Amino acid sequence: MAVSSTSTYGNFAFALQSALGAYSDEMYTNAKKLSGTGIVGGSANIDPSTETFIGQARFFKPYSSQTVNVASLTNANDGGKQSYTSDFLTYVKTVRTHGAQEINMQRVVSQQDGLAKIARDFGEVRAQDEHDAILSVLKGVAAAESAAGAGVTAYDIDSHSGGFYVDVNAAGAFGDSDGAVSGARDLIIGGSTSTGYGAVLGENLFKAVSLGFADYEPEFMYMVTSPETLTKLRVANLVDQTTITEGNLEFSTIFGGKFRLVVTRADQGDRSADSDTSAASTKTTFLVKPGAIEVAQLNVPMPVELYRDANKYNGGGTTDIWYRWGYVAHPQGYSVTSGAQSAFATNATLAGATTWERKYDMLNLGILPVFHA
Repeated sequence: MAVSSTSTYGNFAFALQSALGAYSDEMYTNAKKLSGTGIVGGSANIDPSTETFIGQARFFKPYSSQTVNVASLTNANDGGKQSYTSDFLTYVKTVRTHGAQEINMQRVVSQQDGLAKIARDFGEVRAQDEHDAILSVLKGVAAAESAAGAGVTAYDIDSHSGGFYVDVNAAGAFGDSDGAVSGARDLIIGGSTSTGYGAVLGENLFKAVSLGFADYEPEFMYMVTSPETLTKLRVANLVDQTTITEGNLEFSTIFGGKFRLVVTRADQGDRSADSDTSAASTKTTFLVKPGAIEVAQLNVPMPVELYRDANKYNGGGTTDIWYRWGYVAHPQGYSVTSGAQSAFATNATLAGATTWERKYDMLNLGILPVFHA
């Protein structure tokens, strides 16, 4: 039987639509989420099966000073002893839900199984949610540290008592404060953005790491930064030609693998209202140790549930599907304050400056916010 040109066009259009739909689904798998990187680590200390919204993990504090005696053959006095102290870290749970609806009779027109599409998309929805929650944790840590006082401005971190962050535009190791935005200093370009070249490229970045971690600088770190900053790295020809693969993710790096690049919308805007941060710093880049954020999954009852209503749409019916999941996303070295302990944590809670209280010694922390132009 002959096939009309109209029918042929219709078949071609349907095939094209199906192909494009498949590509739109597959594009999700190419997304590099924070939840899939080495920033996230597990911890046996986090037990998500506690009876309330929160849980606690005990940790032993390091010695504030080490008492080491010199033995003597003539002095019979007792040697100096040392005792240890411990504390609790409090973490908070969060539970998320995702619902979608299919009008049953739509299949007659679209010839597509809407529930199958919803099921395919659920993995992306959950991965994006966990990514957003982890990014919110980074924001919250940055806000809490910025509100705690002046950032690290000298290499002698042992005497520092303010916030654990580095402001490239603050006075100290970077020189005098630039103050106005017009004279702001960039993270990648040493000194003014208009004069940086050659060996000074990236000097501020390495200064920030050395200020934050001193002689405890890790072998490599993740650099969570914005597309704008990544563009500057590329233009400056600082991105390594070789890449590093973790699981099914491939990372671009800079400075011989020292920093593994994770690109996200990390720009936090002008933080001048927080403590001593200069108004010239309008962006945030996070330097993160591996495993700095502990994530544990919750056992959520009825994680998948269907609801059918045959009466809707004149008897055509609808099918609702609900997904539910939960987790704990907690930065190492911090405790959740009392104001965030009575409900499941939202992203706004995780990003709040008043949510996180620092417990660890600074050199044991894993998240260093760097404010820059």
